Amino acid sequence: KVGWYNAILQPTFHLPYPDDTLAFVVLSTPSMFDKALKPFVNKERLKIIRDPVDQCVSHHLSRVKEKFPDQKVDVIFDYEILPSRKPKFLAQTAAHVAGAAYYYQRKDVKLDPWGKKKIYGVCIHPKYGGWFAIRGLLLFPDIQVPFLEQSAPVDCVSTEEKRIELLEQFNFHWQNGRYRDIIEVKERYSEEQKAYFATPPTERFRLLGLTQEAQ
Repeated sequence: KVGWYNAILQPTFHLPYPDDTLAFVVLSTPSMFDKALKPFVNKERLKIIRDPVDQCVSHHLSRVKEKFPDQKVDVIFDYEILPSRKPKFLAQTAAHVAGAAYYYQRKDVKLDPWGKKKIYGVCIHPKYGGWFAIRGLLLFPDIQVPFLEQSAPVDCVSTEEKRIELLEQFNFHWQNGRYRDIIEVKERYSEEQKAYFATPPTERFRLLGLTQEAQ
């Protein structure tokens, strides 16, 4: 429910819907790359592609909207920002309140070792660890669910030592991706997918076999 999200954030980040409004957080799993992105790129090869992943996600979420012709469905993507440059929604907070993934933050560590350093939090999924992404929100403004019960996210990084290690890895060594494997995972990105996301955006087209014209 939108109210779960709004209840733990400052008013500037509130979503402008009644508290009982139904919302879904959309995640992409490791298989998205082969099952969604590559087929999308092959199909759209002759059209203008500026950001393959964003356009792929947009394409699939617009297809979800088509499944509900009688409903108003609002979509907010993870990359959208307000004129104030703030994000339109805080993806990790949304995933946490929806019970999708646990958002580990500095406040989850009792003996904080970082002093005055800025420490960013990170979501961990009980099945995919850090090998997933939060892509957007689907909101159904005309559907109110006052009796929906909130499910807590799975606290899969439960020890103090592991939480410190997770936040250390994510904040100071994120490039090596080790934070993603903080727990035993069921599935991770393929080598091809790792290479794709490790490549600067302007050079990713080549990896997908897109020509300069397609860009």
